[in-house]
Amino acid sequence: MMQYQLFATTPKAMEGILANEIQALGGNNVQQKLAGVAFQGDLAMAYAACLWLRTASRILLLLGSFEVKSQQDLYIGIQNIDWSEHLNPDDSLAVTFSSKNNPAINNTHFGAQKVKDAIVDQMRTKFNQRPSVDTERPSIRINVYLHNDTAQLSLDLSGESSHKRGYRDINITAPIKENLAAAILLRAAWPEIAKQGGSLLDPMCGSGTLLVEGALIAGDIAPGLQRDYFGFLGWKQHDQALWQSILDNALHRRDIGLNQLPVIVGFDQDRRSVVAAIQHVENAGLSGKIHIEKRDISDASAAESWPKGLIVCNPPYGERLGDEEQTAILYRQFGEVLKQRFIGWQAAMIIGNPELGFRLGIRSQKPITLFNGALECKLLRFKLEENNFFEPKAKSQQERIEQISRRAQTEQPDNQAEMFANRLRKNLKKLNKWIKLNQIHCYRLYDADLPEYAVAVDVYQGEKIWVNVQEYEPPKTIDPIKANQRLAGVLKEIATVLEIPAEQVFLKIRRKQKNTDQYEKQGDSRRFHVVEEGSCKFWVNFEDYLDTGLFLDHRPVRLLIQQQAKDKRFLNLFAYTGSATVHAVIGGAVSSVTVDMSNTYLDWAKRNFDLNGIRGDHKLVRADCLQWLNEQAGAKHKPQFDLIFLDPPTFSNSKKMDEVFDIQKDHVQLIHDAAALLAPGGKLYFSTNFRRFKMDQGALKNLLIEDISKAMIPEDFARDAKIHYCWKISR
Repeated sequence: MMQYQLFATTPKAMEGILANEIQALGGNNVQQKLAGVAFQGDLAMAYAACLWLRTASRILLLLGSFEVKSQQDLYIGIQNIDWSEHLNPDDSLAVTFSSKNNPAINNTHFGAQKVKDAIVDQMRTKFNQRPSVDTERPSIRINVYLHNDTAQLSLDLSGESSHKRGYRDINITAPIKENLAAAILLRAAWPEIAKQGGSLLDPMCGSGTLLVEGALIAGDIAPGLQRDYFGFLGWKQHDQALWQSILDNALHRRDIGLNQLPVIVGFDQDRRSVVAAIQHVENAGLSGKIHIEKRDISDASAAESWPKGLIVCNPPYGERLGDEEQTAILYRQFGEVLKQRFIGWQAAMIIGNPELGFRLGIRSQKPITLFNGALECKLLRFKLEENNFFEPKAKSQQERIEQISRRAQTEQPDNQAEMFANRLRKNLKKLNKWIKLNQIHCYRLYDADLPEYAVAVDVYQGEKIWVNVQEYEPPKTIDPIKANQRLAGVLKEIATVLEIPAEQVFLKIRRKQKNTDQYEKQGDSRRFHVVEEGSCKFWVNFEDYLDTGLFLDHRPVRLLIQQQAKDKRFLNLFAYTGSATVHAVIGGAVSSVTVDMSNTYLDWAKRNFDLNGIRGDHKLVRADCLQWLNEQAGAKHKPQFDLIFLDPPTFSNSKKMDEVFDIQKDHVQLIHDAAALLAPGGKLYFSTNFRRFKMDQGALKNLLIEDISKAMIPEDFARDAKIHYCWKISR
């Protein structure tokens, strides 16, 4: 039988997979080329390639090659073929043309037109009739590839891309083509796993492409069996009897294979994807052979009756701006699911960003490069065995918090955590009488009492009990895995000792503060809760910011302000969420001015005002406090206040401030300006959390300054006498 020169195209990086397929099919002289494989075979081999090759894009039959140095060379070269051997004058044709490094013809549309003209002119001369053009389903499709000075002329036996199997709804956009899905499965050793009876599971199945291709492979079903059009069907040299025999053989093999399919299952959280996948399964003639259901990735698990096999998926790549963090969370979650529920399985996934692979916490085999369209991807393959599992390094504070929270819920805590639990119980017993006597609702229960557990634990009581845990960031010399394990133990024991659900314990990581870290946003939950303090109510938030909106160590000075505020005019500078103002107004202040430069915190203060029914002459001012104070102190008619609370940050270089602020360097001018607004007999309370702060009393000789720090340290903070300093100042 006549031997043809054949060429199968494929996406870049899939040439090796395709070459293996062609050799298994019986192709001769198989040679890998860029984006394709050259081989030889008879007509039966050509038909089999169209029907059976899973990773090919097109099957081309070489008609000839010739030199092209001008447009006329192309025309003559095409006319040297006797086209009456390939099509009738009343048939249709289409031309695909591509050119690379040929200066004579670099316009593909012009090249295709020239090829078409040469064929049409020849047929018109011979038969006085010309074939028509049909770009959709022509009788034959001509392919010309012009590289440098050489043109290769081929007949496209596929007619349309071989990835179009015929089962997928053309109106549904799928993230991967069928031949790429097949390549993933072949590289992941799915044929071998299927022969051994292993299951196939895609927990993010989308429209079901990987599942259908997996079933076709496992069931020895030709991928082209559903197609009703090939490029050779209208070719004059087409042998229908030979084609029918190859088709009948494939149908017979399918009937046998359908009865031998292993367990194949797909999950997806999107109902529309599930509906599409079920439709594609039905279109592929696989109804009842593949199970698909709506299920979130967090709920993915295998039934006990399913033999261990291969988990395969094409998860989101996180390519769009803003998707990165959400995608990273998904990968971490998926890694936990694999490690907890699929030990003994194998897994494979194709990812666009290799960095995401580390979020799984599973060591992979050597990644394989594949291309999804123009996007370079990596195929990761895993053996889900405990010796391949690791704790992925967090890329951000939020990631680390999520890791620790998951560990607290799923793993046994550090065996020394009972020591921490005993200290919690001891502190709770010690503070209990004081809490009840003073009607304290929010307090510090633990503050790095034990060196091994360097955390602060604050309890907030409202309609529920919430706990805000702040870790003092461990030194770099501490093993991060050990640190995470201990922190997970802390979270678990807090929930146990206080008898509250784990979701009511919140973790923050407190680094040495830079600039205004306390104000930096950590999340966007927008979940607020109401707590009480000294007849006042406050909104607190445990998820979105490093601090909750209520500094517990300042409770005594706030209560002092409430006691002294009756009939007073009150000024709150660097006001944060306005808690001191609320105390002053509840204490009877006749007016107040609350100054802060953050819209976020002034809005929060406004909500606190509304929560406490505060109306009337109580102003919220958005301004740089330094500039505002300086302007007011220098005004001809200065505003007068009977009570001022001044609690500036330690340091700030906020873009909203004109200059860099340093509390040690700038406190003298700051206190002078604030004191200038004191009415006769008025009091200024100045507070700072800067541990190395030194009050420059020599530069403030015109003021009466009394250090009241000791009296302003509450009992629940008594272990740390330097938590803050406080002075009462008058003129």
